[in-house]
Amino acid sequence: MHVHLQGKRVILRDLQPADIEQIYFWKYLASDREHLNWNGPYAPLPELTLEEYSKKHDESLSLLDTATPRTELVIEIDGELKGTVGRYWVSEVTNWFEIGIAIYDSRYWSGGYGTEAFQMWIDYLFTHLHTVRLGIGTWSGNERMIRLAAKCGMQEEARVRKARIVRGAYYDAIKMGMLREEWEERKSRG
Repeated sequence: MHVHLQGKRVILRDLQPADIEQIYFWKYLASDREHLNWNGPYAPLPELTLEEYSKKHDESLSLLDTATPRTELVIEIDGELKGTVGRYWVSEVTNWFEIGIAIYDSRYWSGGYGTEAFQMWIDYLFTHLHTVRLGIGTWSGNERMIRLAAKCGMQEEARVRKARIVRGAYYDAIKMGMLREEWEERKSRG
């Protein structure tokens, strides 16, 4: 079962083997790598070869012909890969995931593409997983991500002061989240 979610302006779809080289390009080779300044800049990107990077996606590729909920999807805009969404466990005991989004091509920032893709990702995950909550973790300097999460219904749940260092300055660590019942309420309101 392949995942292909059609929005008004974006498509969320399964990662394909040919996409890995393109994502590698955006992360390691592109002249526009502005996304790295915002998406976890306190954790430097490990230097990997294309082959090493490809192995990190083996799990996602192994799910292509299954009904298993995806851990990552590609964001396609105007027929081109422009970003990804992903999820990872925070706690399997409490059934809690954190999620993220990266739009690699900065020409597509602040145009509503990320909001649509992120909302579609939230809807997909709450629909296909039995999770009780989804959340994000970011830093206080990433105001776009904080606004995006709030626009999609998440609320700030924790602020750890001066817990992140970005380009030599201290920032707060921010946790935002949404419970399943809050998502269901938003969906029922349309």
